[in-house]
Amino acid sequence: MARTPTGTIHSVATVLSVAKTITGISNAAEAVVSSVAHGFANGDIVLLLSSWGRLNYRAYRVKSVAADTFVLEGANTTNTDWYTPGQGGGTVRKATTWVDLDRTMNHNTSGGDAKTVNVKFIESDVEFVLNDGFNAVQRTFEMDADMIGSPAYDALKLLSETNADTIVRRRAKTGALSLIPAKVAFNEEETLTEGQAVVVKGTFNAQNLSTRYAA
Repeated sequence: MARTPTGTIHSVATVLSVAKTITGISNAAEAVVSSVAHGFANGDIVLLLSSWGRLNYRAYRVKSVAADTFVLEGANTTNTDWYTPGQGGGTVRKATTWVDLDRTMNHNTSGGDAKTVNVKFIESDVEFVLNDGFNAVQRTFEMDADMIGSPAYDALKLLSETNADTIVRRRAKTGALSLIPAKVAFNEEETLTEGQAVVVKGTFNAQNLSTRYAA
């Protein structure tokens, strides 16, 4: 059934754990990560940096935890052309602290659209269109300017000033979940429009694709 945005809670990860070394990632319908004494638990959210480009800078939920392995829920790595067996090493960090973004409005998303290249061979009268990946995702929002000094305001300000890695988490009322790694740009300049709330503006510049989980 369709849903509306009402009731969606946005959060940012303000603390990521010390990076744990990945010694290997399996080729599987849901990838198994080998990382000695990782210390993660089922349901943790992690940021992955991998030599496999399609997994690099992706956020996933952890499941099926064992002492030195865990599964990246929903990470399908069965295609060995994209995920060369025996590679995929890197690091992984857990989001240990989350801050909910209160009193935000006018959330908009741009990007994520298909990029194409038009090619015309000299002997042909017709152009061909080649797929060339997707453009970057950017999310913008406004926050009540009087939130200054609140945990949410301070978190956005710090993430922007330090250019730190974060994960943006969306939780719908239904329980559906969306995760995307991002950098924060937070503009504290007040916007004053007659008849509207005074706001400041923020931007999430995504570093890769979203990972989505059903309710």
